[in-house]
Amino acid sequence: MTVEPGVSVGQDSDASVIERSWDEPEVFAVLFDRHADSVHRYAARRLGGEAAEDVMAETFTTAFQQRFRYRTESADARPWLFGIATNLIGRHRRAEARRLKALGRLPAPAAGGPADETVADQVAARVSAQAVRGELAGALARLPARHRDVLLLVAWADLGYEEAAAALGVPVGTVRSRLHRARRKVREALGGSDPTALREESDHE
Repeated sequence: MTVEPGVSVGQDSDASVIERSWDEPEVFAVLFDRHADSVHRYAARRLGGEAAEDVMAETFTTAFQQRFRYRTESADARPWLFGIATNLIGRHRRAEARRLKALGRLPAPAAGGPADETVADQVAARVSAQAVRGELAGALARLPARHRDVLLLVAWADLGYEEAAAALGVPVGTVRSRLHRARRKVREALGGSDPTALREESDHE
């Protein structure tokens, strides 16, 4: 049995929740409860905490307004939500570039962390703080926006190739091409390493 991310056994799929919300608008709050945190984390890594609050709120406002257009054959709403969030982030390209440049000037963080820091927290910290500094931050800032969107949807939103394609409204082949080019540029900037490649590409086949 396959369980969608963020959905427990016995829970309705995201698509079912959205379809129910057509007649019962208050049901849409279930979708917010399931995915607001992950949308906020994604936006915060790209724009910082203050802007992320606005992006997250507007993502779900937009999703609610567009819920009648949702294709219910897609059980998992994450690609749809992250696509909306990415479009909203696109309005902040200059702010994102400034953030990346600022992160690039920060000193490297000290090794280790709080004793009660979980493995998940450590991974999140490595991606959102430690990895996005110095040369990597500069490399991300220099990527074309369409390449950066694909790279960060895969690395930070944890979407597969087909999910990223759905989020951006482009063919899977385009996602693969953009991701390959983005990672090649990141590796070149970092002398061969790529901290954004958090999952093996085979996981997305």
